[in-house]
Amino acid sequence: MAETKRSSLALVAARAGVSVASVSRVLNGGSASPELTEKVRRAADELGYVPDASARTLRTGRTDQIALAVADVGNPVYVQMMRAVTGVVAKAGYRLVVSSTGSDPQDQIDLLSSLNRGYADGLLLSPLRITPDLVDAMRSSRLPIAVIGSPPPDVALDNVRADSATGIGLAVEHLVAQGRRRIALVNGPVDTVPGSARLAGYLAAVERFDLPRNPELQVTAAGFTYRPGRKAVASLLAQASPDAIVCANDLLAVAALKELAAAGARVPGDVAVVGMDDTDAAELATPSLTSVDLGSAKRAAAAAKLLVRRIADPDAPIRTLVIPPSLSVRESTVVEGP
Repeated sequence: MAETKRSSLALVAARAGVSVASVSRVLNGGSASPELTEKVRRAADELGYVPDASARTLRTGRTDQIALAVADVGNPVYVQMMRAVTGVVAKAGYRLVVSSTGSDPQDQIDLLSSLNRGYADGLLLSPLRITPDLVDAMRSSRLPIAVIGSPPPDVALDNVRADSATGIGLAVEHLVAQGRRRIALVNGPVDTVPGSARLAGYLAAVERFDLPRNPELQVTAAGFTYRPGRKAVASLLAQASPDAIVCANDLLAVAALKELAAAGARVPGDVAVVGMDDTDAAELATPSLTSVDLGSAKRAAAAAKLLVRRIADPDAPIRTLVIPPSLSVRESTVVEGP
C-alpha cells in the first residue's frame, strides 16, 4: 500500500533494491538504463514519493517553468497567445505559468522582481504600457525576457511585433472599396502601445484616402473591453453619423454591433464594422465580424521560440520580428446584392 507521507530517497532505493545515487539520477532525469528507470519509478509510485522541486531547482538552477504576463486573461486575443505559447514551451520541456497583470506597468515590475528570485527560467511579456520604470526593470533583469510587442528602440530584448498601422490601413482600404467615406475609429486608451499605434494607422489611412479628418469620428474607450466600448460607441453615435467604424479590437467591435443594434442601425447596410485581432469573437458575432488579423498566435509562438533560444544561449544575437497583418472579410462590411 502506498504511504501517505512523502518517502525519502533511501526508502525508494531500498524498495527498488538500488543505491540512493541511482534513485537520484533517475528522478532528476539523468542517464540510466530502461530497467533501472522502471525499477526506480515503480518503487517511487508504490511509496508515493514526490520529488522536492525546490531542492532540485537549487541543485540545477532551473525551474522548468516559463512565465507569460498579459494584461487580461479573459481577452480572446490573450487566449490565442496562451494556446500558441503552451505548444512551444511544452515541446521544449517547460511548463507555462500565466499571470494577468492588468494595464498598470507597476504590476509587471512587481512580477518581474518576484520571478527574478528564481521562480521561472524566462518571461514572455506582453505590456500594454511601457514606462521608464518598466524599461529599467527589464534592462536590469537577470531573467531572460522576450517581448510580445514593441519595446523602445534602445531596449535590447528579443521581441515580436504586430504591424497595427498597416492593419488599420487594410481595414480602411477595404471600407473605401465598399463605398464608405465617413469612417470612424473606436480606439482604446492612446497612452498604450496598441492604442497609439492604431491611432497613427487610422490618421495615416484617412490622409492616404483623402477622407474627412473629423475629430467627432474619433472616440476613445476607457479600456479595450466590451463595457467601455459600449459607452464609447454611444458617444460616437451621439456626435456623428459614420457609415463605417473601425474598432481597435474585436471586443470593441462587438460592443459597436450591440450599440448600433440598440440605435436601430443596420450592419452593414447603414454602418459597416471592422474589428482587430481576428479572434473567435469575430466569427461568433452576429453578423460575423470583418477583422484585421494581427497574427497574435504567430507572434506569441515566435516570441516563445526566441525565449527558449535565449535561455539555452544567453549570448545569442537579439532578434526583432514583425508579423504582417491580413484582413478576414465577413458579414459586417459586405452588403449582399438584391
